[in-house]
Amino acid sequence: MNRQALAVTIVASDTALNFNCFMPPPTDSTPDTQSPHISVLSLSVPVAMGYIPLGMVFGFLFVQAGAPWWLALIASVTVFAGAAQFMMVPMLAAGLPVAAIAVATLVVNLRHVFYGLSLLDKLPRQPLARWYLVFALTDETYSVLTTLPPGTSTRQMVTVALLNQGWWLLGTLLGAVIGAQAKIGLVGLDFALAALFAVLAVEQWRSADSAAPLWVALLAYAVAWALMPQQALLLAIAFSVLAGLFWPAAKVKKVAP
Repeated sequence: MNRQALAVTIVASDTALNFNCFMPPPTDSTPDTQSPHISVLSLSVPVAMGYIPLGMVFGFLFVQAGAPWWLALIASVTVFAGAAQFMMVPMLAAGLPVAAIAVATLVVNLRHVFYGLSLLDKLPRQPLARWYLVFALTDETYSVLTTLPPGTSTRQMVTVALLNQGWWLLGTLLGAVIGAQAKIGLVGLDFALAALFAVLAVEQWRSADSAAPLWVALLAYAVAWALMPQQALLLAIAFSVLAGLFWPAAKVKKVAP
């Protein structure tokens, strides 16, 4: 099985199933209006461990395909889509039309629809911050945002997204400028993203109130792999969503006065 796709399925299914059926139930108490004391840098460092080397791979491949180094950086600023960026390299090199690349990107990133639905109540109401978080909602950023405590400020959420994109930009720049010239071997770096998703899956599991998301994701991916190995990730997420629709909703916990 594809280890990266399996880890993505586990991370996504935690809230994409029924959004709150597996997470700790909400309380009827009034949340604290003061932002919690959290270190957004420490939350973003695990993402950096995966984004910097993978961004280097993207920058290296983009330059090797014949594009200038600065165009790789612009792609990471304006697109910032991870797997879709890697897919874009051979498609651009083959001279495919922009419409074909756009449709392929839509299919690859279709899972982000489920991510956005589960974050509707968490996204800030300021238009600029809200639209940037929608744009920067990668798998890893989604995983970090879903583990933030209630009351997290808009500035903290945007900072997490900015840091994550910054790590990707740094990796892209290093790979395009230094990696291409030095001819650095890239063997083994493709495992960095799978390892990153594994860490994020563990963090989601630890923050959940039940192990059900893990077992649902494993079962969904196993069935999807048996039916359609090439589309196992998308099919597994769809199975997880269907499971969440029929899963009993979590009961509200009452807080003693």
